[in-house]
Amino acid sequence: MIKKAIIISIAGYKLTKIELNIFRKFTPWGVILFKRNIKDFNQLKKLIFSIKKITKDKKYPIMIDEEGGDVSRLSNIINNRLFSQRYFGQIYESNSKIGLNIYKLYISKICSVLNSLGININTVPVLDKSYVFTNSFLKNRTYSSKIKTIQQLSKICINTYEKNKISTVIKHIPGHGLAKLDSHKKLPIINKNINFLLKNDFKCFQNSKSFFAMTAHILFKNIDSKNCATHSKKIIKDLIRKKIKYRGIIISDDISMKSLKYGIVENALKALKAGCNLALYCSGSSKESLKLLENIPPIDEFTRKKTSEFYKFLR
Repeated sequence: MIKKAIIISIAGYKLTKIELNIFRKFTPWGVILFKRNIKDFNQLKKLIFSIKKITKDKKYPIMIDEEGGDVSRLSNIINNRLFSQRYFGQIYESNSKIGLNIYKLYISKICSVLNSLGININTVPVLDKSYVFTNSFLKNRTYSSKIKTIQQLSKICINTYEKNKISTVIKHIPGHGLAKLDSHKKLPIINKNINFLLKNDFKCFQNSKSFFAMTAHILFKNIDSKNCATHSKKIIKDLIRKKIKYRGIIISDDISMKSLKYGIVENALKALKAGCNLALYCSGSSKESLKLLENIPPIDEFTRKKTSEFYKFLR
């Protein structure tokens, strides 16, 4: 069955009858897991096995958002609250050699847990440049205000995950650090000019080798005054593809976030039309997942090719 250009989420600790029927009828490109899906190690392993079984795909994309620090979906299994990206950024800036070695060791340990569970994509690293006024929902999730630190640690992050056969998702492309608002709740508007952005926030994402990237729900007023980055052809096709030179699969941030002003289906379709390869849905409603899958098109040729490359990369 041809995959649909959507990553869905599920409601609880195991697939419901409705969710099983959804998977029998459709094949979403992948699934993202949240804390509501995780009781303990054995339960999560069984859940992931059941998803791969119903899709008849041992390499089916299973995604999680395990950044550490404030964003730890695996907190019922491991204590990862101390280890935010900011934590590693500070160590690196104090002693770069020690910082890199500790970060590599940490990532290898996280990868060991993810591999044992059957998770093959983690939505890290956050490449957003930090500012004094960066919204608190994001600030500790960033490495630093220094571009060199962001570039060095993100490269180590991506490479170490790939050595462990787990893919990464850089975010929030082309940059979320200037936002004073939480995009889960409201659309941030950025007024900086293109030259400033190219030398600062956008530079952090330049030439990244990550298989996947996730967009920012942010309005860059001097680039596209009408559409946020997720819904903007100017930003995705002209800026992210041509100037930032990102070559992998672009995933929208969650289409159910309040920063997007349309319904979930229209939010998803607008993201795909603008140039996102996949839409991401995180709220876990089977009713909404079904509605999305009924209306979302199959993945395009570019995404099929890149998905094939991703599958070859996996064990």
